[in-house]
Amino acid sequence: MSAPPVVAPVTRRIDQARVEAYAHAARDWNPIHTDRAAAAAGPFGQPVAHGMLVLALVSDAMTAAFGERWAAGGTLKVRWRAPALQPVDVTAVVTLRRCEGGVATYDVSCHNAAGEQLLSGTATVPWDDAAP
Repeated sequence: MSAPPVVAPVTRRIDQARVEAYAHAARDWNPIHTDRAAAAAGPFGQPVAHGMLVLALVSDAMTAAFGERWAAGGTLKVRWRAPALQPVDVTAVVTLRRCEGGVATYDVSCHNAAGEQLLSGTATVPWDDAAP
């Protein structure tokens, strides 16, 4: 059996336009994300990107590496570590931890451009060379 693939990092800018598009799609109009004045009065003093926009970068990286295998059997377990104060450039980094028992386990994290960790956790995906 060959080793699971190296997963390339994914970087994306999350700005107000992306947040608004996500809010519309998810029907999540929480003012901390979408209303500058309300967000300014909130705990972070500025708008915060939806956590799922940050997490989506990990899924994008795993999809690029594993395709349908990720969609059919991948799992994520993460903790948010800090808010993504937007606009923000976020990079998802995925590193193989181990591969055993037909499962590849990766450490995952997302950081802003200053290096602050926004989330961390693990991703798993079935890994058997014989599987499609």
